[in-house]
Amino acid sequence: MLHSDSPLAVGYRQYIASKENGEAEDRGWHTNTELGCNLKTILHSSQRMKPGKVYNGVLQCDSENIVDEFLCRDPHYTFVELPPKSPVKHNPRVFDGKHITITMRDDGTYRPNFKPMREEDVLNLARYTHEVYIELCEGLSGLIEEG
Repeated sequence: MLHSDSPLAVGYRQYIASKENGEAEDRGWHTNTELGCNLKTILHSSQRMKPGKVYNGVLQCDSENIVDEFLCRDPHYTFVELPPKSPVKHNPRVFDGKHITITMRDDGTYRPNFKPMREEDVLNLARYTHEVYIELCEGLSGLIEEG
């Protein structure tokens, strides 16, 4: 295909000749348009790349193109998608009891959180408050240094 007299083939041969003669100037950004290439993708999220979807990863040139009198081979690239970032868990639980949980905030302070009350807890409120007090003491005993 690149050995014909089509405008695409003539332009490509001129481009290759100008690269070999050192006519390309260093201007910062370079346009990198490959006329044809083989691309192998290794993706985490899907089998094939979807049009319009942005993939974060690394593109590596495995082999450059070869154009001579008898052989024409397109360059080969491999794209490896980066693993998705695991979400940062905010306010992790440091104590999980029957009636309360204690979480640690980003600033290092502790916050007790009440679980929903059951019907039997509402009927015997004195026992419920005593169990919550015991859980608070258990949960905070290992977390807060006594002075």
